[in-house]
Amino acid sequence: MNSSKDRQLTGAPAPWRWSAQIGANLVIAFLVLPILAVIPTSFNASSFISLPPAAWSTRWYGAFFADAEWRAALWTSVQVAIMATVAALALGLPAALGLQRTGPLMRPILSGLFLAPMIVPVIVTAVAIYRTALDVGLSGTRIGMALSHAALALPFVVINIGVSLRGVDRRWQQAAAGLGASAWTVFRTITLPNIMPGVVGGAVFAFISSFDEVVVAVFMAGYGAKTLPVKIWEAIRIEFTPVTAVAATFMIVLAALLFVLARVIDARRQRALGSKAAQAAAGEDKTAHQGVPA
Repeated sequence: MNSSKDRQLTGAPAPWRWSAQIGANLVIAFLVLPILAVIPTSFNASSFISLPPAAWSTRWYGAFFADAEWRAALWTSVQVAIMATVAALALGLPAALGLQRTGPLMRPILSGLFLAPMIVPVIVTAVAIYRTALDVGLSGTRIGMALSHAALALPFVVINIGVSLRGVDRRWQQAAAGLGASAWTVFRTITLPNIMPGVVGGAVFAFISSFDEVVVAVFMAGYGAKTLPVKIWEAIRIEFTPVTAVAATFMIVLAALLFVLARVIDARRQRALGSKAAQAAAGEDKTAHQGVPA
């Protein structure tokens, strides 16, 4: 009974789905595990990178935090990523809502426009943004860096929220509107709670894409706007010490923590929705039993 329902819901037998999940996990592991090799190299006791380390030490973590330039680059990356995430959400949320209501003729055109930063080579985008920033006086500023990163992060927000919007039944919104709810009330009480996983996922991807961005950051960097990837790029051109591995480790750990946080928020939301659904079902059963004559 359950297997037939699974086939109806997914369109594929369970063994095929398990095989696809295992294959996807193996591909992810193949791509991610080499990146994790950076973490042990950050604990080298020597002045050069070796894997595995001949001797383990945290001296380069101390050197990282003792250097004002590394600390400033880390703090700048966090600030720029937060501003870029807020800007990408402010633009991506209404864009995704608008795409949902757009007709079938204009939707592919507008979708291609919003997804263009993922398609156009990043070096082309970087040159275009740099030239525009020069004209408006934003080159070398944190605001200019954040806006440029927001443009690159916009597709991730639009995609994640768009996927969540497909799971929202339009009849819920129509029913609320029919009962006299305003457009803002419908959005706040029905649409937004149901697309919150997409909003959180888009925010996580936007933050990580900004925090890890290097090509556009190199063009937009200035004395007061030097992010951690730019600092790493400058450091490895002069010397290749484990302090760069320390900086890369911070980037990896932060990305992992954000993904875990997004999963925890989504899991808590699913449990809350399941609890509310169970309470509603119990209330309906109780009402039905009370209405049945003895």
